[in-house]
Amino acid sequence: MSPLSRSAPLFSLIGQTSLIVIAISLLLPESAALGACSIERSPAGTAAPLTVHLGKDCTKQEREAHVVRASEIMSAFKEGRGVDLIGVAIMGDLMLDMLPQLEANALDIPSLRIQDRIRSHNVKRIRTLSGPIAIRDSTVHGALATNLREGLLLVKGPVTMTGTTFERMVDFSLATFLGPVDFSETILSQQGFFIQAMFEKPARFEKTAFGIHSRFHKATFADTVTFRRAGFNGLAEFLQVSFEKDASFAQTYFKMGTGFSGSRFGGMLDFSEAVFEREAFFMFTVFEGDAYFRRATFRADADFSDAQFKGVDDFSKVFFNLEPRFTRTKVSLARRSPGGLQDPRIQYGIAATLLIFTLLFIFFLWKR
Repeated sequence: MSPLSRSAPLFSLIGQTSLIVIAISLLLPESAALGACSIERSPAGTAAPLTVHLGKDCTKQEREAHVVRASEIMSAFKEGRGVDLIGVAIMGDLMLDMLPQLEANALDIPSLRIQDRIRSHNVKRIRTLSGPIAIRDSTVHGALATNLREGLLLVKGPVTMTGTTFERMVDFSLATFLGPVDFSETILSQQGFFIQAMFEKPARFEKTAFGIHSRFHKATFADTVTFRRAGFNGLAEFLQVSFEKDASFAQTYFKMGTGFSGSRFGGMLDFSEAVFEREAFFMFTVFEGDAYFRRATFRADADFSDAQFKGVDDFSKVFFNLEPRFTRTKVSLARRSPGGLQDPRIQYGIAATLLIFTLLFIFFLWKR
């Protein structure tokens, strides 16, 4: 018998084994066959934050198979634990009025501003979230709401919602955030309500997509806040909002009516290159610091009636499709010109310098 004939059974066995492996891999989901979907969960019964991390390579079906229930999250909140979720699908409504209440005078409130609010509103009992709360690159299928008519919800830890899509209402009305808040690159498909919310630390809403209705009525931003490159696809209400420090709405897009009437900007305000497709109201608005609207676009009514500009009011290169209203608008007598390259004196200086160099250049060419 030749060596080739003796090895034929071995080749046959290898071939059969390969066919079995291929068949099994075809029957299994792609990620299971390749081990691409990484899953990390916190151990059951731990006092650490509720942790569920799904890798970027997980399919939609795999995320739905490892869904996080709203009841799990609420249980963690009630136990004083935080949540740390990445790439997950959250099913069910998160109703924060289901949290237990505590006596207001039994809580250690570090902020004098919050203490004043508790006294002025005669708040007796407070709901608390210890945090930290991190829901990143996830999808929330249900609603998230405080459901409060009075009192307040005290959120102690930082809140991070970056890259997450909320398919239903997000309502943080009467919430007080003691830590930083980050909703950057978040999609709020429906309503986004922050009525009378208080932000003690910096807040970020950069590149955030707001849905059919956004309300920040009587909210307070005690620290810096940015809405840079955000998009408001529905009504945007910032009525009677207090911005204590710098606020940026640069390159922000407002598709529907927008209202900042009665608000106060305590620091520098930047609306540079913002676009207002519909009516924009800044009536009775107070600009304590410098206000920059340069290169902004107003395609409909722009009303600044009874507003007060106490610092720089920079409207250079602004496009008004209709005549703006500045009825009874007050401008500081000690008003300064815009600084930097926007300062006309600097622009004239640059032009004069260029002219001198041009003339010298022509002179030297003529001499040659």
